Amino acid sequence: MDSNVSFPRFTRSQAIITVDQLPDSRRAILLALKRQGPSTIAQLAYQLQLTGEAVRQQLLQLQREGWIESRVARGDERGRTGRPATRYNLTEAGDHLFPKSYDLLNVAVIDAVAEELGPDAAVRVLKRVCDDRVAVEGKTLQGIPLEDKVEALKGLYASADPYMTSEKVDDGFLLVERNCPFFNTAMRRPALCSVSVNALTRLLGVRVERDETFQAGAGRCVFHIYANEPIDATKWEFQLESELPHHPAGS
Repeated sequence: MDSNVSFPRFTRSQAIITVDQLPDSRRAILLALKRQGPSTIAQLAYQLQLTGEAVRQQLLQLQREGWIESRVARGDERGRTGRPATRYNLTEAGDHLFPKSYDLLNVAVIDAVAEELGPDAAVRVLKRVCDDRVAVEGKTLQGIPLEDKVEALKGLYASADPYMTSEKVDDGFLLVERNCPFFNTAMRRPALCSVSVNALTRLLGVRVERDETFQAGAGRCVFHIYANEPIDATKWEFQLESELPHHPAGS
């Protein structure tokens, strides 16, 4: 590995998903839930000076986007209709719309390793993360066809990305990630995505590239799995994604 290879990074000015990027009404509801916790439609409507129906429609949209969840209140608590009251609260993903210091901490740790120990040390850390991921995920993939491996991986990743899909194409498969579990950090330090590319290559035993990326503004990452380009996973050497060979766009 060339010691002069810089560790890729994004500037702080690049966009990440935050609560401030959402429409005003939805942002107001999320801010209210953040401040006061689980709330009913009536409570939100009163606080925000909106009609109950307006709040309901916004809540439905926020639920579809995965930012909030609803739960029926326990015990004797009842709504205006006499039925158990439904309360809405932020999901883990919704809570991540608000600024988190650990995103900055992750970036700071990555930068500290690269700056204090050199870029090769940062790459070794990423390689170790990749090795650990392959060791864990590889246990469920032994002895099954490539297509079944792709589906098995999609199932493994479902808890972090329930919107992930797979698609069969002429030269292999596409694995489409829509909810990156470390989105904010990866947007600032895209070298982290090298872990996913290398891990998938080793787990599937074929060449894997990203055709589309969150960093490029695609709103998703598309991992292109080339079924007819096998690799020897036992001899595969970890490389930063920027150093890996890529197929020409549209090929």
